[in-house]
Amino acid sequence: MIRLPVSILFAALLLAGCETPAPQLGSDGRPLPKAYQIKPGDEGRVTYSMVDSINTLRRAAGAPDLALNPLLTAAAATHSRDMATQNRPWHFGSDGSSPITRVQRTGYQGRMLGENISETYETEIETLSAWMELSDTRVVILDPAARDIGVAWFQEPTGKIWWTIITGG
Repeated sequence: MIRLPVSILFAALLLAGCETPAPQLGSDGRPLPKAYQIKPGDEGRVTYSMVDSINTLRRAAGAPDLALNPLLTAAAATHSRDMATQNRPWHFGSDGSSPITRVQRTGYQGRMLGENISETYETEIETLSAWMELSDTRVVILDPAARDIGVAWFQEPTGKIWWTIITGG
């Protein structure tokens, strides 16, 4: 009977001795951001988090929902990995391919409408928020003609993430 309270007291003392490390601060005095790690097995959660968030924004703007398309996702995945290889975020592949060419190579039968890219350490929601702040990337997300979307990323061992979304219709 006395063992339970003693065990609880011992556990509380043990936890009280644990020290939480202070966050590292940047030159502005604010905590430095931590790299967002996408763990194996998180792919579906991350993908559908992005698609669901985009569709919520589209509904608010009166645009139809987008359907996740495996061919557009394949084109996006190819480009995310290629941007990491080139170490620069831009819309052209290392072979000179354009977004339209990459989509055509997958066999997608619709029309490629837009592509958003990002080089970041941020989550899918933070990346989407950044895209929504700029008119040229926001228009890709909210294009009422779009019906399909491909979502992909490539994460380097350092934590840097190369995001690509492609819309089509």
